[in-house]
Amino acid sequence: MSRHQSYGKSVKGGKKRNVLKRFERVDVLKKLGRWNKETNKKVTGLPKTPVTF
Repeated sequence: MSRHQSYGKSVKGGKKRNVLKRFERVDVLKKLGRWNKETNKKVTGLPKTPVTF
């Protein structure tokens, strides 16, 4: 029995995402030296980061 085409590919992660998750953004900010643990405790209001994987 075959799967319907609306279920998509079985391989995930092949497509480049254009939005980072919070922990990924924090990692990028740490690499760039723009992360301050005392001031950046909120979930919202993080500075924008370039999307590079």
